[in-house]
Amino acid sequence: MLELAMHILDIAENSVRAGAKLVTIRIVEDFEKDLYVLEIADNGKGMNAEERQRALDPFYTTKKVRKVGLGLPMLQNASTNTGGEFRLDSEVGGGTTVTAKFRRGHIDRQPLGNIASSLIGLILGNPGVDFLYHHSINGQSYTLDTRELKKELEDVPLSHPQVTKFIREHINEGLKDIGVQDIVAE
Repeated sequence: MLELAMHILDIAENSVRAGAKLVTIRIVEDFEKDLYVLEIADNGKGMNAEERQRALDPFYTTKKVRKVGLGLPMLQNASTNTGGEFRLDSEVGGGTTVTAKFRRGHIDRQPLGNIASSLIGLILGNPGVDFLYHHSINGQSYTLDTRELKKELEDVPLSHPQVTKFIREHINEGLKDIGVQDIVAE
């Protein structure tokens, strides 16, 4: 995975498979502290200590379509390669939180990439799950909350083509407005 958006997609899909009804994705960029924090939290079934340990083993997966589980180990490697940190917190019945900290200015920090496409894929592919995306950069922030969108749209599904187009534009414009520079927009 060459972009953080792909890591986000992979981990959020794991959250959905774990029964999450709300997945929160937070990114905090702080130029002064040379810090880039990616956190994905869910209210899924959670993991016990043994499952947490296995989740970081690239040769273990619960997915039936492949025999390796590279998502979390790859994100862990991506963050630690920049002098950052990685943390996996989870408890049975209490959900899971994945936190990857990067040195923001490090040459090996992956770009955010096409976050709009990743978020739209999650939203359209999981209509029964809500997603909260919050991105802050040097004190300015952008938030997308599907609970608010559903409330405003009432009976119009988020999968409606005009709504999907609006969401994509909203994400790209919102991130551009707060100064995110490493996004890929379509």
